[in-house]
Amino acid sequence: MPKNLCRTLIKRLPWQFYYWSGVTILFACAAWQRFAVPLDPIADPDTWGYLSPALRELTASAFGHTSGRNFIYPGFLYLLLRTFGDFRAITVTQHFLGLLAGGVLLLTWRRTRCFVANPRVSLGSYHMLGLLAAAIFLLASEPIRLETQLRPEGVCAFLLSINLYVVIQFAACCFIEDQRLSAAVYGVAAVFTSILLASVKPSFVLVAIVALLPIGTLFFRRRWGWQKIVLAGGAAVSAVVLLLPEHFLSRNDKISQTFLPTTLFVVHANLICDQMADDIQRNAKVPHSPEWLERVHTTLSAEIAKSIVAGPLRYSTLGFDPDYLMYDRSSIAAQLRNEFGSNVSALCAFYWFYYWRIWQQRPLAVVKKIGRQMAVFYKAQCPAYSQRKRWMPTYEYSRGVTSLDQEPYRKTWTAYPPAVEFMHRTEMLARSAPIVQQHGYIRKPLAVLAATYLPLLLIALALSALVFMRQDRRRHLAWLAALVLFVYSYNLASCLEVAVIHSLQNPRYLAVQVFFTILAQFLALWFILEFALGLRPRENESLANTDST
Repeated sequence: MPKNLCRTLIKRLPWQFYYWSGVTILFACAAWQRFAVPLDPIADPDTWGYLSPALRELTASAFGHTSGRNFIYPGFLYLLLRTFGDFRAITVTQHFLGLLAGGVLLLTWRRTRCFVANPRVSLGSYHMLGLLAAAIFLLASEPIRLETQLRPEGVCAFLLSINLYVVIQFAACCFIEDQRLSAAVYGVAAVFTSILLASVKPSFVLVAIVALLPIGTLFFRRRWGWQKIVLAGGAAVSAVVLLLPEHFLSRNDKISQTFLPTTLFVVHANLICDQMADDIQRNAKVPHSPEWLERVHTTLSAEIAKSIVAGPLRYSTLGFDPDYLMYDRSSIAAQLRNEFGSNVSALCAFYWFYYWRIWQQRPLAVVKKIGRQMAVFYKAQCPAYSQRKRWMPTYEYSRGVTSLDQEPYRKTWTAYPPAVEFMHRTEMLARSAPIVQQHGYIRKPLAVLAATYLPLLLIALALSALVFMRQDRRRHLAWLAALVLFVYSYNLASCLEVAVIHSLQNPRYLAVQVFFTILAQFLALWFILEFALGLRPRENESLANTDST
């Protein structure tokens, strides 16, 4: 009798019970998995640009720009260290934000159901799909690893989750439900989060522009007068709050002026070197003397050759190492800085001139370079998903010690006792940090997602074309098709910006895309299921017509 009673009760339990039980277990496992790893954040060679403004403010110096880094993440570090006085608070906070990103993913998934008028996929199956997407994100090791980094990638998943949520809320309120006040509020929130995202991670500038495209359509809608005023006012306030402090803080940071033009110069160094050779040979009219240009060309050619043999070639699609050209103390960037001295504007003008010159004189070569970079992401196995079995923090902690324990930095962090304690713990973890395993139960779904990213994208594109061409399909699935393509465009925008400016062979630019990559694929899967299930009535109807004849 007890066994039969239990079976009866289990059968009668609604699907919501299993769903919320799954949510509870998932977040408990995700939290345990995060807080089981060492809580001291991991530094790298770029960390000082984010950390030093906070340390200067905490040691009675002035908070300011360092190495061209935006002020928001350093301000975030300052607030945490000021409040808790412990570097472990940074990792703990970033882990909580990662968990919140998983929760926002579930909320976003639940909200997207309104984009289909009469869903064919059952409510229970739909929610289980969303729970599976959140589980893959929360249990994968790469998002957890990013949350341990002392750099803005640790908070990007959270910022992206909020941005996608408010943009989708805006689209639902504006285009589907006609909730004008809510649409205006979510529109302002979308503008704010887009500017914030682009400020924290400049490689998401094009993503932020894509996110703002649906918001901009509100200004073309009739009889939405006061909503336009609210949106315009909120956008202006957001820009002032986030961009004006950056403008004033960056004025005294020369690197913030030279970073982008220098990056473009060294990343396209081979094309620029060839163009210089052509200009010298043809005695082209350029704003520099032939003798000086020939000397720079000879130096650049030699430095490119040195970068190839200086170490492991990390950028095989480029054929040389732009990091060597940019950061080595004796390479071309350092030599040109010495050449121009304090005339930063002239140095930047030289960089910009030759970057735009290769677009004018060698557009096909530049487009081919961009195409090779895009192919790094859009290939058979999507590289946004890390399928490695284990992650060894000892190496990264060792690199963190090397990065921060340098003479120019030591004077600043030794004046702040929590930083001294952090360095001692980091030295210990560089010898004894435990290996972090990524178990098979999560590697297999990641492998499936990596293998199906491109097929799902191509199928979604084909079905979207069919939906937009057929009126009956448009009524049912047009908004869902548009949503799928919109979320996929986050990948396109992120990859395109990096492909134009740098190289997608830098793994950070790939790993940081995992949140919206997962969401895009699961939305595409739901779209395909809705389309397939929508064919059934048509098939039954055609069979009935055949029988009647």
